[in-house]
Amino acid sequence: MVGIVDTAIVGHLSDAAAIGGIAIGTMLFDLLYWNFGFLRVGTSGLTAQAYGKGERLKEKGERVPPECRKILTQSVTIALIAAFAIWAIQYLFVTAVLAIVPCSAEVAAVARDYFFVRIWAAPATMMLFTFKGWFIGMQDTKSPMAVDILVNVVNMAASYYLAVHTPLGVVGVAHGTVIAQYSGLTLAIGILCIKYGIIHIGLKEIIEAMRWTEVKRMMSLNGNIFIRSLCMMVVYVGYTSLASRFGDTELAVSSIMMKLFMFFSFFVDGFAYAGEALVGKAFGELKIKNEKLKIDEIVRQLFKWAIGVGLLFSLIYGVLGRMNIELMTSDETVIEAAMQYIGWLIAMPFVSALAFMWDGVYIGATAGKQIRNAMIWAAVGFVAGYLLTYRWFGAQALYIGYFAHLIARSLYLTVEWKKVER
Repeated sequence: MVGIVDTAIVGHLSDAAAIGGIAIGTMLFDLLYWNFGFLRVGTSGLTAQAYGKGERLKEKGERVPPECRKILTQSVTIALIAAFAIWAIQYLFVTAVLAIVPCSAEVAAVARDYFFVRIWAAPATMMLFTFKGWFIGMQDTKSPMAVDILVNVVNMAASYYLAVHTPLGVVGVAHGTVIAQYSGLTLAIGILCIKYGIIHIGLKEIIEAMRWTEVKRMMSLNGNIFIRSLCMMVVYVGYTSLASRFGDTELAVSSIMMKLFMFFSFFVDGFAYAGEALVGKAFGELKIKNEKLKIDEIVRQLFKWAIGVGLLFSLIYGVLGRMNIELMTSDETVIEAAMQYIGWLIAMPFVSALAFMWDGVYIGATAGKQIRNAMIWAAVGFVAGYLLTYRWFGAQALYIGYFAHLIARSLYLTVEWKKVER
């Protein structure tokens, strides 16, 4: 939503070059942050299983089982190390990427300005990954919901005010995002203190939690998820990078279309997160109760909701497709160029529902190997889909590749599930 708001505000303030600059700026953060997606994904699955194993302790009145606290300590420590590493490489990173990605001087200038402001939110962003995953693992989806609502409300207000009513202009949206991220972090820490009674994490506790014998399971899972993130970058960053080859207008269109693709994913991700929490808890309970794992009903119900939401959004995009694009920009050239891709927008929610839902189920099962392999095949599907069709279909090949990656993910994870469950 932060990216959507930034794009929409700039889309109504400026031209295609500015929209493209925000798209490239967002891509730079995708390159950085998606590599650390394991901070949310790994934390969620491991915490859910630890919660399931520690259910008896919770029944005795203990708010946080010791293993769940240890996982939080490990994740927060890794998040802060990651944030400082990002700060250290920021200038080299942005220079190297912009030297490779083909874009106009105007687009590159906007991207740089956006990046060098928003980068100061790195510690907040990394820690919010951790807190979000931990809350979900603790079967608590209200807390990350509250944090996300605050982040988005503050981002909308601050970005709009700073971009429209101050001399900052387009770069004001980056300042608004920084303010929003730290607002969310403040609330998350407050929830941790008040709801879970975790007032501080001491140095001795950090040293104990970060011993290799304690952290190796997390690092093993995170290694697979890291590879998955790299493959996701091949798809999502590749999509933006390849779009830039078709000019500023096509880059602006591809940015808007991807934002609308991802807007749907927020809704189905709610059920994917439920899958992480419920499936992880079920696996954890199995380890202490020695009962047969009864997970089929959970998975069935989750997929009914995911497919239902997918069909609903296909209908919404079919009826209100042009209106959705007009919400993102008032540039008539961009709007008209985007309309030729409306069929992809209508089909995407239903096609992607299975892939997104399976991700949540597999994360709860901490099936790192299968999560990794699915995304490897998906990246191959994206690259093959684009390379085999771009000579005949031009920019349409971007969408052919994107759909090929969704189908590859869904097929692989569907075939592998029974093996993982056994």
